[in-house]
Amino acid sequence: MTDRDEPDAAGQRGRLRVYLGASAGVGKTYAMLDEGRRRLGRGVDVVVGLVETHGRAHTAALLDGLEVVPRRELGHRGAEFTEMDLDAVLARAPQVALVDELAHTNVPGSRNAKRCGDIEELLAAGIDVVTTVNIQHLESLNDVVASITGVRQQETIPDEIVRRADQIELVDMSPESLRRRLAHGNVYPAEKIDAAMSNYFRLGNLTALRELALLWTADRVDEALEAYRKDHDIAEPWAARERLVVAVTGGTETETLVRRAARIAQRGSRGEFLAIHVLRSDGLTGVAPGSLGRHRTLVESLGGSWHTVLSDDVPGAVLDFARSVNANQILLGVTRRGRVAGAVAPGVAARVVEGSGEIDVLVVTHERARTGSRRRPPRGLLTRRRTLLAWTMALAGPPLLSWIGTSMGELDSFPTVLMLFLTLTVGVALVGGLRPALLSAVLGGLLSNFLFAPPVRTWTIDEPQHALAIGILLAVAVSVSAVVDLAARRTLEAGRARAEADALTSVAGAVVRARDAVPAVLEQLRETLGARGVALVRTGAGSTRWQILERSSGEPPGAPDQASATVQIDDGLTLGLSGRTLSAGQVRFVGAVGQYLSSLLEREELRSQARAARAESERGAIRTALLAAVSHDLRTPLTSIKAGITALRSSPQITPQDRRILLADVEDETDRLQSLIDNLLDMSRIDAGVVTAHLDPVALDEVVPLAARAVPTSAVEIDVPEDLPLLRADAGLLERALANLIENAVRHTAPGTRVRVVAEHAGPSLMIRVVDRGPGVPDEKKDQMFAAFQRLGDVPRGQGLGLGLAVARGFIEANGGTLEAEDTPGGGLTMIATLPLPAEAP
Repeated sequence: MTDRDEPDAAGQRGRLRVYLGASAGVGKTYAMLDEGRRRLGRGVDVVVGLVETHGRAHTAALLDGLEVVPRRELGHRGAEFTEMDLDAVLARAPQVALVDELAHTNVPGSRNAKRCGDIEELLAAGIDVVTTVNIQHLESLNDVVASITGVRQQETIPDEIVRRADQIELVDMSPESLRRRLAHGNVYPAEKIDAAMSNYFRLGNLTALRELALLWTADRVDEALEAYRKDHDIAEPWAARERLVVAVTGGTETETLVRRAARIAQRGSRGEFLAIHVLRSDGLTGVAPGSLGRHRTLVESLGGSWHTVLSDDVPGAVLDFARSVNANQILLGVTRRGRVAGAVAPGVAARVVEGSGEIDVLVVTHERARTGSRRRPPRGLLTRRRTLLAWTMALAGPPLLSWIGTSMGELDSFPTVLMLFLTLTVGVALVGGLRPALLSAVLGGLLSNFLFAPPVRTWTIDEPQHALAIGILLAVAVSVSAVVDLAARRTLEAGRARAEADALTSVAGAVVRARDAVPAVLEQLRETLGARGVALVRTGAGSTRWQILERSSGEPPGAPDQASATVQIDDGLTLGLSGRTLSAGQVRFVGAVGQYLSSLLEREELRSQARAARAESERGAIRTALLAAVSHDLRTPLTSIKAGITALRSSPQITPQDRRILLADVEDETDRLQSLIDNLLDMSRIDAGVVTAHLDPVALDEVVPLAARAVPTSAVEIDVPEDLPLLRADAGLLERALANLIENAVRHTAPGTRVRVVAEHAGPSLMIRVVDRGPGVPDEKKDQMFAAFQRLGDVPRGQGLGLGLAVARGFIEANGGTLEAEDTPGGGLTMIATLPLPAEAP
C-alpha cells in the first residue's frame, strides 16, 4: 500500500494510517509528526487536528512548521477542557489530518462520544488521517493487559476500527530502551519516574505488552497476506512463516507425529502446527471412542490446533487443507502397509508427496511403520478389491473345477461335481455378493450339465433328479448371495453412520471450546465439508429473501443465487453453503447439524426470555421495596419536619433556646430526607444502567475530606497522604460512594470510637479502607448487605432505606474499581475500595 498524496476525487473515502505501540513513551506521536513533516515536504496539505505532547520537548519540537488547528473549548462540571475542533478541520479540508490518541473519550457535549467517531467523519469527508493508539486500548486485549499490569484500561475501542485501517505500523522499542528513556525524563516528569518504573513500567510488564503488540500486528499481516493471495488468485503457499500441517489417523502413532510436529514448529520464529483428521464417509477410518478426544487435548496442550474434515479422498483433503491455510510443510507417518501391499497399492503418504507441488512433505517413521497392521475394512463390507476378486473367481472358478473333474476320474461323478460347484458359489457369494455368485452358479450349472450329467457333452438332461440338483445349486447361490449382500449394505450404512457421528461429535466439540456457540458450529461445519463459507439464514413464508442470522468466515453466501447448496432445516431456517455441492450422505449430515443449530437458537432465545423475566422480577421486587420504604422511611423525617415547623408557627412565646433546638431538628431531618432521596435517585440510575463515569484526574486527599463533611469531625480520623498518585475517576461519583461508606461506618461504630479512613498505594491501584469498631457482619451476610433495601436488621425503622452500600458499590464499580468487606481485627467491619491507577500516569 502506498500513501495518497493527491486530493481525493469527489466522494472518495480517506485513508487511515495507525501507529500502534505497546505502551506510552515508545514514540507513536513522534512517528506521526515525523510522517506529517515528511508529507508536508512533498507538497501535501497537512494540518494537525490534535496532538498531545505530554510535555515532551522532542515531540513538541516537531510541531514547528506544521499548521495546527486551534482546539475547541468545552465546559464540564465547572471545569474547562479542550478537544479537537472537528468542524474547523472539516472546513479547512486538508489532504491529511494528524489526530493523536484514537481511543480517547471526548468531553461530554462533543458531537461524538469517542475520538474514533471524529476520525470516521474526517475519513468520510475524503481526508486522510494519521493517528496513534496503544495496544492496551484494543477491546480484545483489555482483559489480558489487565491481568499483566493489574490496571484495567477504561478507554477501549473495538479491534475492528484498527483492523480496517489502510496501514498499521508498529512503533517498537525494547523494554530496556523504554526504561532508559523513562529514566532520562523523556516520558514523564521527574517526580513520577520512580513510581512509573516500579509499577506499570516494570521490565516484565513491558516485555509482555511488547509481545502482545507484535503478535497482534503479525496476525493482521497474515490477514493482509491471505487477502492479497485471494485477490490475485494465488493458490500456491507462500512460506512467509513456518506453518506445518500434520495428518493423523487417530491410531497409536498419532502421539509420535504430533510431538514431532510441535518440535519442528518450535524451531522457527512464531511457527505453528495444525493437526488434521480426515473422516471418510464410509466409516473405514474410524478409531476407538475417546481416542480422538485424547489426541485433540494433546495437540492443544502443545500449542497446535485440531481440525476435522469429511472426505472420501484422504490425500486430496490433506493437500486442499494445507493449501487453504498457506502451510509450507506437511508431516505424515510412514504407511503401516507391509512391503508387498505397499508395492501393489501406494499409501496416503506416497499420494500426498506426488501431489504436494511447492509444499515440503516430511514422512516420519514410527513404531507401527511397515508392520502390515493397517486397519482392515469391517467384515461384510464389499470393497472394490473384494468385488474384483469375486468376479475373477466366478469367471475362472467353474472352468477350473470342470478341468479338474474331467482330469481326475474319481471326481467326475455328478453329485461330487455339484458339491464342488456349490462350494465355489458359496465362496464367491461370501467374497463378492449377489451378482458374481449368480454368474458362478449359472456357469457351474451349465458346465455340470454339459460335462458330467448323462448324456455327457450334450445339453439334454435325462434324469429329473439331475435337473433338481442344478436348481438347488442355483437356489442356494441366490440365498447365500442375498444374505451376504444384505450384510454388506448394513455394514456400509453402519460405517456411514459412524462417520457422521464422529463428524457431529467434532462439531459439538466446537461449542464447548467457543464462547459463541452458533458461529463456532458454522465454522466447524465449513471446515469439515471443505466449503468456502456457510450461512445460517431465516426465510419468510413464500419469500426468497434471506435474513442472515449467523455466518462463518470465508465467503458465506449472502443470497440464494450465491449458494452452491442449501439445506432446509425447518419452515423458516436454512443452511446455505458456497464452494461445493453435497452428496446425499452429506445432506443428511448437514441436516443433523442444522437441527442442532436450531436447538441452540431456541435455547438462546429461552435464555434471553429467562434473563428478561428475571430482570423484570428483580425490578418488581425493587419497586415493591421502594414503595414500602417510601411509605415508611420517608414519612418519618417528613413528620419530624412538619412537627417542628408547626411548633414554631403555633407557639409565639417559644424561647430562643427552644427555637434553636427546633430549627436544628428541622435541619437535621431535612438533611436526612435529602440523603434518602439522593440514595433513591442514585439507585434508580444504577438499576437503569445509566451511570456513566466522566474520568478526570482526581486527588484522593481532596475527595475524602469532602466525603466526610456530613458527619462530625470528631467521629472520623482521615489518613490520606498528599503524595498519592492521581486517580482517573469521576470525582462526584467517588465522593458520593465514600460519603455513604463513612456515614454507614459512623452509624455502626462502637460509642467512643472513631471511624478511620486510610488510603494507600498498592501496586497498580489505590486502596481506601473505611474502618469501624462496630458489631461487624457475619461472613455469610457480607454479600447480602450490598443488595438494595437490605439493612440486615441492624438499624431501627426510619434510620435509612438500606441503599447506602448498594449505591457505594455501584459508583465504585462505575469508576472501574471494586468494593469488598472484611472483618476489622479486634472487632468491627472494614470496607475496602480498590481503584486502578491510569496506565498513562502510574
